[in-house]
Amino acid sequence: MNFSSDNVTGASPQILDALMRAAEGSVSSYGADPITARVQEKLGEIFERPVTAFPVATGTAANALALSTLTPAWGAVYCHPNAHIEEDECGAPEFFTGGAKLVHVDGPHGKFTAEALDARLAAAGIGNVHHVQAAAVSLTNVTEAGTIYTPAEIAAIAEVCRKYKLKLHMDGARFANALVALNCSAADLTWKAGVDVLSFGATKNGAMAAEAVVFFDEAAADSFAFRRKRAGHLFSKMRFLSAQLDAYLTDDLWRKNARHANAMARIMADGLARLPGITLDHPVQANEIFATLPAATIDGLLADGFAFYRWGSAETPSIRLVTSFATSEADARRFVERARDLGAKTAAE
Repeated sequence: MNFSSDNVTGASPQILDALMRAAEGSVSSYGADPITARVQEKLGEIFERPVTAFPVATGTAANALALSTLTPAWGAVYCHPNAHIEEDECGAPEFFTGGAKLVHVDGPHGKFTAEALDARLAAAGIGNVHHVQAAAVSLTNVTEAGTIYTPAEIAAIAEVCRKYKLKLHMDGARFANALVALNCSAADLTWKAGVDVLSFGATKNGAMAAEAVVFFDEAAADSFAFRRKRAGHLFSKMRFLSAQLDAYLTDDLWRKNARHANAMARIMADGLARLPGITLDHPVQANEIFATLPAATIDGLLADGFAFYRWGSAETPSIRLVTSFATSEADARRFVERARDLGAKTAAE
């Protein structure tokens, strides 16, 4: 009954089985193995074009190292103020870029618009030696508010990027959840819309520890291999990262896992929305739910053994719930039922 994050779950059995198989025998190290080559081919098939991809172990490494290829030390990366690179990566993007600045573009529900980005860039002092120079834009899909950028919204942002000669990065820690929610192709959600590089997440969706940095702009990938090595993220036994990604991309496992996670969130969101005294803070479009509840209901749910993060403030108590590939429908419905019972008890008192 742990809804704290999709990081709290274990790994899909198919991925664990793949790791066991990868442990057999010996292969070349540092990514010169057949499993890593196979992952590259599968990613090319998924994205409907040749790509240059690099496995890494964490989302922070994927984001920070990807951005380091797109901006100089005096550059600026434009992102939402609630983006993971801003709030949850301990300065890693600034560190790996050598000092590039993160500049905020705000907007409701974790998203910013092309118009808001254009306005910020128009006033950015491009060419002025006294200002950091706009170099890249980073957007998150699924966002930190659980919302999704559509291909049309991404394309509009990419058009602004081209206007100012900037590169576009996507933090796709929950990329699969966005993809299945939109029912579009991976190509439509990335390079066809104008994305240059994607942090392709797997850990939150069934892997043990595996992400991939996928470059659609091959020239931007030139330095990545050296940056990954220098940062300590070139695994000697790369096959163990690649084996996870290989299994993740086999038999549509990544999409199946994401569909289940999204479906469990929908059950919870629909159930909570019908209860008096409970409001949903953002549209529920993937596998994250932000809801404002009475403080007594929150305390009661925690006392019952449900795990989740408190959000909001004492004045407006709210919570974040995250579902995963391993969330059971019984637990999802039990949470709603218990919230209903606790709310009724509070109202009666």
